[in-house]
Amino acid sequence: MKILVTGATGYIGGAVADALKRAGHQVLGLARSDDARNKLTARGIPAVAGDMADAKGLAALVKDLDAVVWTATANSEAVDAPAVAAVLDALQGTNKAFIYTSGVWVHGDTQGAVVTEDSPLAAAALVAWRPAVEQRALNTPGVRGVVIRPGIVYGRAVGIPSMLTASAKQDGAARFVGTGENHWPVVFVEDLADLYVRAVEKAPAGTVLVAVQGPAVKLKDIAQAASEGAGAGGKTVAWPLEEARKQFGAFADALALDQRFSAQKAQSLLGWTPKGPGIIDELRSGSYARG
Repeated sequence: MKILVTGATGYIGGAVADALKRAGHQVLGLARSDDARNKLTARGIPAVAGDMADAKGLAALVKDLDAVVWTATANSEAVDAPAVAAVLDALQGTNKAFIYTSGVWVHGDTQGAVVTEDSPLAAAALVAWRPAVEQRALNTPGVRGVVIRPGIVYGRAVGIPSMLTASAKQDGAARFVGTGENHWPVVFVEDLADLYVRAVEKAPAGTVLVAVQGPAVKLKDIAQAASEGAGAGGKTVAWPLEEARKQFGAFADALALDQRFSAQKAQSLLGWTPKGPGIIDELRSGSYARG
């Protein structure tokens, strides 16, 4: 398949583009700058010039494609929603695939329950706009729309968990938001990329998939592992939510969510079987570890 990946120089998009390429697909990456173009070219991925802020220009890029995998985000409804809508309008009636990256934060706090894709949404304020974009992706006529909701992604020493490692290296203790008693649903980046390949190739139109790896993990345990891996001896410090909000705003509330999910649908529908290391091991002795 000829597939355009938006956000192909980013964390999730980079892993997805590489996985699609390994699976034998012809992968193109969206690039809005010379720097992005050079990064893609160095990885053997042809670059297509485009910018999320230019919705009309994006729409013109998709006519010769078999699929679009959307991992880019400006974290802004004003930018993301029109860009996605323009591409979906251009794909309407073609039966081509459009894979949209959302996230588990659209479910809000799960109140200690293990929930699924079918559970009612109560989106965190940071992503309150995302459910409407999801629906556009799922319900555009004649498009094989699929939505993936990853948990907190880890691996390759980056992503949100790297914030814990960085604070441990800088301050001698991994700093986490809230009490640390909340649970993070997580997914290893390479396993997540594998799910995208399976979704592009096989997921039926209208599919929503939660992408998490095993049971959710308590945040204070994640922070302790990050501290150990960073050479801070497991020391952690709680950052009261009210204080964290002053710096992070709604992002702080998202980090403090207590969430638990089942990925049974991805496993049964697409045969997805995560194989990567758990987040504790990855932080303690894997890509995030000092040295």
